[in-house]
Amino acid sequence: MTKQQIALAAVQALKEEYPDAQCSLTYRTPLQLLIATRLSAQCTDARVNLVTPALFERFPDVDSFADAEIEEVAEYIKSCGLYKTKSRDIVAMAQMLRDDFGGEVPDTIEQLTTLPGVGRKTANLICGDVFGKPAVVVDTHCIRITTKLGLHKETDQKKIELALKKLLPPEESNDFCHRLVLHGRAVCTARSPKCADCCMNGFCRTGVKELKNGR
Repeated sequence: MTKQQIALAAVQALKEEYPDAQCSLTYRTPLQLLIATRLSAQCTDARVNLVTPALFERFPDVDSFADAEIEEVAEYIKSCGLYKTKSRDIVAMAQMLRDDFGGEVPDTIEQLTTLPGVGRKTANLICGDVFGKPAVVVDTHCIRITTKLGLHKETDQKKIELALKKLLPPEESNDFCHRLVLHGRAVCTARSPKCADCCMNGFCRTGVKELKNGR
Protein backbone atom coordinates (compact mmCIF):
# COMPACT_ATOMS: atom_id res chain seq x y z
CA MET A 1 0.00 0.00 0.00
CA THR A 2 1.09 3.55 -0.67
CA LYS A 3 1.29 6.14 2.11
CA GLN A 4 -1.85 7.74 0.71
CA GLN A 5 -3.72 4.43 0.84
CA ILE A 6 -2.54 3.74 4.38
CA ALA A 7 -3.62 7.21 5.47
CA LEU A 8 -7.10 6.78 4.02
CA ALA A 9 -7.42 3.31 5.53
CA ALA A 10 -6.35 4.68 8.92
CA VAL A 11 -8.90 7.49 8.72
CA GLN A 12 -11.69 5.00 8.05
CA ALA A 13 -10.59 2.43 10.64
CA LEU A 14 -10.29 5.00 13.41
CA LYS A 15 -13.60 6.60 12.44
CA GLU A 16 -15.32 3.25 12.91
CA GLU A 17 -13.47 2.53 16.16
CA TYR A 18 -13.96 5.98 17.69
CA PRO A 19 -17.01 7.59 16.09
CA ASP A 20 -17.19 10.42 18.63
CA ALA A 21 -13.91 12.24 18.10
CA GLN A 22 -13.55 15.35 20.21
CA CYS A 23 -11.03 17.25 22.23
CA SER A 24 -10.50 15.86 25.72
CA LEU A 25 -10.12 19.33 27.23
CA THR A 26 -13.20 20.99 28.73
CA TYR A 27 -13.86 24.56 27.57
CA ARG A 28 -16.64 26.99 26.67
CA THR A 29 -14.81 29.73 24.77
CA PRO A 30 -11.84 29.95 22.36
CA LEU A 31 -9.80 31.65 25.10
CA GLN A 32 -10.49 28.82 27.53
CA LEU A 33 -9.34 26.21 25.00
CA LEU A 34 -6.22 28.24 24.28
CA ILE A 35 -5.34 28.41 27.98
CA ALA A 36 -6.28 24.79 28.68
CA THR A 37 -4.05 23.65 25.83
CA ARG A 38 -1.15 25.67 27.22
CA LEU A 39 -1.71 24.01 30.60
CA SER A 40 -1.74 20.54 29.02
CA ALA A 41 1.96 20.67 28.12
CA GLN A 42 3.63 17.83 30.06
CA CYS A 43 0.37 17.34 31.95
CA THR A 44 -2.65 15.10 31.41
CA ASP A 45 -5.89 16.49 30.04
CA ALA A 46 -7.67 14.98 33.03
CA ARG A 47 -5.54 17.03 35.42
CA VAL A 48 -6.10 20.20 33.39
CA ASN A 49 -9.87 19.64 33.50
CA LEU A 50 -9.69 19.48 37.29
CA VAL A 51 -7.83 22.78 37.48
CA THR A 52 -9.60 24.95 34.92
CA PRO A 53 -13.11 25.35 36.47
CA ALA A 54 -11.79 27.38 39.41
CA LEU A 55 -9.28 29.20 37.18
CA PHE A 56 -11.94 30.26 34.67
CA GLU A 57 -14.36 31.27 37.41
CA ARG A 58 -11.72 33.57 38.89
CA PHE A 59 -10.61 34.89 35.49
CA PRO A 60 -13.64 34.75 33.16
CA ASP A 61 -12.32 36.74 30.19
CA VAL A 62 -9.33 38.21 28.39
CA ASP A 63 -9.27 41.40 30.45
CA SER A 64 -9.26 39.61 33.80
CA PHE A 65 -6.38 37.37 32.70
CA ALA A 66 -4.51 40.34 31.23
CA ASP A 67 -4.80 42.25 34.51
CA ALA A 68 -4.02 39.23 36.69
CA GLU A 69 -1.02 38.87 38.94
CA ILE A 70 1.17 36.08 37.60
CA GLU A 71 1.60 34.71 41.11
CA GLU A 72 -2.15 34.37 41.60
CA VAL A 73 -2.61 32.53 38.31
CA ALA A 74 0.26 30.26 39.33
CA GLU A 75 -1.53 29.28 42.53
CA TYR A 76 -4.52 28.02 40.55
CA ILE A 77 -2.43 25.92 38.14
CA LYS A 78 0.30 24.60 40.44
CA SER A 79 -0.69 20.95 40.04
CA CYS A 80 -0.29 21.14 36.24
CA GLY A 81 3.50 21.37 36.45
CA LEU A 82 5.76 24.07 34.99
CA TYR A 83 3.30 26.44 36.61
CA LYS A 84 5.66 29.43 36.79
CA THR A 85 6.32 29.41 33.06
CA LYS A 86 2.70 28.62 32.20
CA SER A 87 1.28 31.38 34.41
CA ARG A 88 3.67 33.91 32.89
CA ASP A 89 2.71 32.82 29.37
CA ILE A 90 -1.03 32.93 30.12
CA VAL A 91 -0.94 36.50 31.42
CA ALA A 92 1.31 37.67 28.57
CA MET A 93 -0.91 35.86 26.06
CA ALA A 94 -4.02 37.61 27.39
CA GLN A 95 -2.30 40.98 27.30
CA MET A 96 -1.32 40.45 23.66
CA LEU A 97 -4.84 39.30 22.76
CA ARG A 98 -6.25 42.43 24.38
CA ASP A 99 -3.72 44.87 22.95
CA ASP A 100 -3.05 43.44 19.49
CA PHE A 101 -6.12 41.38 18.58
CA GLY A 102 -9.03 43.33 20.04
CA GLY A 103 -9.56 40.74 22.76
CA GLU A 104 -10.33 37.99 20.25
CA VAL A 105 -8.46 34.73 19.64
CA PRO A 106 -7.08 34.88 16.07
CA ASP A 107 -7.95 32.20 13.54
CA THR A 108 -4.68 31.61 11.69
CA ILE A 109 -1.63 29.58 12.63
CA GLU A 110 0.61 32.51 11.72
CA GLN A 111 -1.14 34.86 14.16
CA LEU A 112 -1.66 32.29 16.89
CA THR A 113 2.02 31.34 16.99
CA THR A 114 2.94 34.96 17.76
CA LEU A 115 1.28 34.52 21.16
CA PRO A 116 3.53 33.63 24.13
CA GLY A 117 3.70 29.89 24.74
CA VAL A 118 1.72 28.98 21.61
CA GLY A 119 3.34 26.59 19.13
CA ARG A 120 2.02 24.97 16.01
CA LYS A 121 0.36 22.11 17.91
CA THR A 122 -1.78 24.49 19.94
CA ALA A 123 -2.41 26.73 16.93
CA ASN A 124 -3.65 23.80 14.87
CA LEU A 125 -5.96 22.68 17.66
CA ILE A 126 -7.51 26.14 17.88
CA CYS A 127 -7.87 26.45 14.12
CA GLY A 128 -9.48 23.02 13.88
CA ASP A 129 -11.72 22.86 16.95
CA VAL A 130 -12.73 26.50 17.24
CA PHE A 131 -12.74 27.72 13.66
CA GLY A 132 -13.42 24.48 11.79
CA LYS A 133 -10.37 24.76 9.57
CA PRO A 134 -8.35 21.77 8.32
CA ALA A 135 -5.70 21.13 10.96
CA VAL A 136 -3.13 18.53 11.97
CA VAL A 137 -2.36 18.47 15.70
CA VAL A 138 1.02 16.81 16.09
CA ASP A 139 1.28 15.55 19.65
CA THR A 140 3.13 12.53 21.04
CA HIS A 141 0.34 10.12 20.04
CA CYS A 142 0.24 11.48 16.51
CA ILE A 143 4.01 11.24 16.13
CA ARG A 144 4.19 7.69 17.49
CA ILE A 145 1.26 6.19 15.63
CA THR A 146 1.79 7.83 12.25
CA THR A 147 5.44 6.77 12.37
CA LYS A 148 4.41 3.17 13.11
CA LEU A 149 1.88 3.31 10.28
CA GLY A 150 4.70 4.24 7.93
CA LEU A 151 3.27 7.60 6.88
CA HIS A 152 6.59 9.41 7.32
CA LYS A 153 10.09 9.13 8.75
CA GLU A 154 10.23 12.62 10.21
CA THR A 155 11.00 13.62 13.79
CA ASP A 156 10.42 17.37 13.52
CA GLN A 157 6.84 18.33 14.44
CA LYS A 158 6.37 20.86 11.66
CA LYS A 159 7.69 18.44 9.03
CA ILE A 160 5.31 15.76 10.33
CA GLU A 161 2.42 18.20 10.18
CA LEU A 162 3.19 19.14 6.58
CA ALA A 163 3.71 15.50 5.57
CA LEU A 164 0.35 14.48 7.01
CA LYS A 165 -1.44 17.41 5.41
CA LYS A 166 -0.41 16.02 2.04
CA LEU A 167 -1.88 12.60 2.87
CA LEU A 168 -5.05 13.31 4.86
CA PRO A 169 -8.35 14.56 3.44
CA PRO A 170 -8.62 18.15 4.81
CA GLU A 171 -12.11 17.58 6.18
CA GLU A 172 -10.91 14.53 8.15
CA SER A 173 -7.56 15.69 9.49
CA ASN A 174 -8.70 17.34 12.72
CA ASP A 175 -10.92 14.45 13.88
CA PHE A 176 -8.24 11.99 12.78
CA CYS A 177 -5.79 13.57 15.23
CA HIS A 178 -8.33 13.43 18.07
CA ARG A 179 -8.88 9.75 17.31
CA LEU A 180 -5.12 9.13 17.38
CA VAL A 181 -5.10 10.40 20.97
CA LEU A 182 -7.88 8.00 21.95
CA HIS A 183 -6.17 5.12 20.17
CA GLY A 184 -2.80 5.99 21.67
CA ARG A 185 -4.23 5.85 25.15
CA ALA A 186 -6.27 2.69 24.68
CA VAL A 187 -4.33 0.48 22.25
CA CYS A 188 -1.15 1.85 20.68
CA THR A 189 0.46 2.88 23.93
CA ALA A 190 4.06 4.02 24.11
CA ARG A 191 5.22 1.22 26.42
CA SER A 192 3.23 -1.79 25.27
CA PRO A 193 1.26 -1.41 22.04
CA LYS A 194 -1.46 -4.03 21.63
CA CYS A 195 -0.97 -4.79 17.94
CA ALA A 196 -3.22 -7.86 18.07
CA ASP A 197 -6.12 -5.67 19.21
CA CYS A 198 -5.48 -2.80 16.81
CA CYS A 199 -8.06 -1.86 14.20
CA MET A 200 -5.19 -0.93 11.86
CA ASN A 201 -3.03 -4.05 12.18
CA GLY A 202 -3.90 -5.18 8.67
CA PHE A 203 -2.05 -2.27 7.06
CA CYS A 204 0.10 -0.65 9.77
CA ARG A 205 3.65 -1.36 8.65
CA THR A 206 4.86 -1.87 12.22
CA GLY A 207 1.80 -3.87 13.25
CA VAL A 208 2.07 -6.25 10.30
CA LYS A 209 5.70 -7.00 11.21
CA GLU A 210 4.89 -7.45 14.90
CA LEU A 211 2.08 -9.91 14.21
CA LYS A 212 4.18 -11.77 11.68
CA ASN A 213 6.80 -12.23 14.39
CA GLY A 214 4.17 -13.46 16.81
CA ARG A 215 4.29 -10.43 19.08
